[in-house]
Amino acid sequence: MVWILLVAILAAVAWLISSYNSLISLRNLAINGWKQIDVQLKRRHDLIPNLVETVKGAMKFEQNTLTQVIEARNKAIAAQGVAEKAAQENVLTGALRQLFALVENYPDLKSNQNVGKLQEELVSTENRIGFARQFYNDIATKFNTALQVFPANMIAGMFGFKVAELFEITDSAERATPKVDLNIK
Repeated sequence: MVWILLVAILAAVAWLISSYNSLISLRNLAINGWKQIDVQLKRRHDLIPNLVETVKGAMKFEQNTLTQVIEARNKAIAAQGVAEKAAQENVLTGALRQLFALVENYPDLKSNQNVGKLQEELVSTENRIGFARQFYNDIATKFNTALQVFPANMIAGMFGFKVAELFEITDSAERATPKVDLNIK
């Protein structure tokens, strides 16, 4: 009888250790996913001043747009946490779109190789950010699921594990389906 009780206790301890280690592994993967996003956001934030400086002289009448881009960048850098960071990065994305649209109205800028390279780098970085966000959301969802399923939820509660926030689209304009018009006029 003692042996059965001892085996049951050892099995429970082994299960506890295994469950705890699984939660730690998933949490560390989610942290790594967030750090990958952070690396790409830093790359983006570093490219923006170069772009603004490159177009500033030619866009004398568009200083308000340039100021909005820099302000949005600064707010994005200062943002804390996933939700605030996502919201501020969405504002920055909108400001960059407006800047890119204005660049199209300046033939000198459109043909400027430096502007073209910076735009290309930013587009490439935007793609990397998108992939990093997707990876993070996938891992964070696995982590959150592991925290919420029985019986691991008891271990998560005992050791104070917290649900990971997900990146979400908060801007209704980004959720809208783009309108495509292929009619030749």
